[in-house]
Amino acid sequence: MSRDSSTSYPLATAQGSAPIPERMAAVVQERYGDGLASVLALGDAPVPMPGRGEVLVRVDAAGVDRGVWHLATGKPYAIRLASGFSRPRSTVPGLDLAGTVAAVGEGVDGLAVGEAVFGTGVGTYAEYAVAKAGMLARRPAHIDVAAAAALPVSGCTARQAVVDHARVASGERILVIGASGGVGSYAVQLAAAAGAVVTGVASGAKRDFVLGLGARAVIDYRREGIDSLGAGYDVVLDLAGNRPLGILRGVLAPRGRLVIVGGEQGGPLTGGLDRQLRAQLLAPFVGQRLGGMFGRTARADLEALAAAVGRGSLRPAVTQTYPLARVGVALDDLAAGRVSGKAVILVREG
Repeated sequence: MSRDSSTSYPLATAQGSAPIPERMAAVVQERYGDGLASVLALGDAPVPMPGRGEVLVRVDAAGVDRGVWHLATGKPYAIRLASGFSRPRSTVPGLDLAGTVAAVGEGVDGLAVGEAVFGTGVGTYAEYAVAKAGMLARRPAHIDVAAAAALPVSGCTARQAVVDHARVASGERILVIGASGGVGSYAVQLAAAAGAVVTGVASGAKRDFVLGLGARAVIDYRREGIDSLGAGYDVVLDLAGNRPLGILRGVLAPRGRLVIVGGEQGGPLTGGLDRQLRAQLLAPFVGQRLGGMFGRTARADLEALAAAVGRGSLRPAVTQTYPLARVGVALDDLAAGRVSGKAVILVREG
C-alpha cells in the first residue's frame, strides 16, 4: 500500500531519522516468465505503508531463494492461485531482508525505529519493504547485513525440518538431498551440530563445499544413486528433485523418518508437491514416518538461528552477491544451479 496525504511517521522523525521518501528504487515485475533477467527490471515504486502489526524496514540486503523464483515465474501453476493468475499481484518481488526499522504501525511492541532487524517481508527487492512484526528479529552485531539477509526463509525452513519435523538426534545417520542449496546448507550444519552423521547429496563440483559444512560424505547425484553408500538412514531430508517415494523409502531404516520440503522438478501444475500428499496418505500403513512441510518465518526461529551463528555452530554460506539491478540474473543463476549455499542482493551497496 502506498502512502496518502494523511499518513505520518512520528517515530521516524522523533529520533532524527531522514524523512521517508514518497518513492523508492525497486525491482518491478509486470509479467511472469522463465528468463527472469528479461522479466525483472530496476525501476521505482511508491514506498509502502505499514499497517497494524507491521513494520516499515529500510532494506540494506535481501536474500535470494527458490520461493521467490517460483513466485516470479508463476511455476508451478498452482502457485498462481495465491500470487495472481495472469500476472503477479505483487509487482515488487522478494522475501528475505536485513535492514533498519524506519517506521512502525499500530500495535507493534518490541521493535523501535532505528533498530537493526532481519526477517521476511513483502517486496524486499527495494529500498523499503513492509514486514509483519512477528516475522522480524533484532539483528545482533555479530551478524552482518549480507549474512542476516541469507538466514530467514532458508534458515527457518532448515531448522523446522531438522529440529521440529525430523527431530534429529546425536549419533543418527542423516541423508540430506540438495545439500549444497540454500536450505540444504543450513540443514547439513544444523544436523551436524546436533551430533548426527550427515551424508549430503549434491553435484560432484560442490563436494568440497558440502564437506565444509560438516557432512561426513557426499554422494554425486549425477553419477551415483542415493543408495550408493548403503541404506538404513534414520532420517532423509529431501530438499531438491522429485525422486519417487519408493526410492526415498528404500534408503530409510524401517523406523526412519522422511521429510519432504516443498517440491521441485515435478509437473507444471503442482511441481512435485503431490509427493507430500502421497507420503501423508501412505504413512499410517507403514512403519516409517513419512511427511512433508513448508517453512515459515517466525521470530523464535530467527532468534535461535542468530544464537547458533553467535556460538559458531552455524554460518550463513553466502557465496555470491549481486546489486539490486541484477536481481533477475541472480534468480536465473539460482535456478540453473550456479549458486552454492546462499546468494544475496545488496540493496544499498557501500
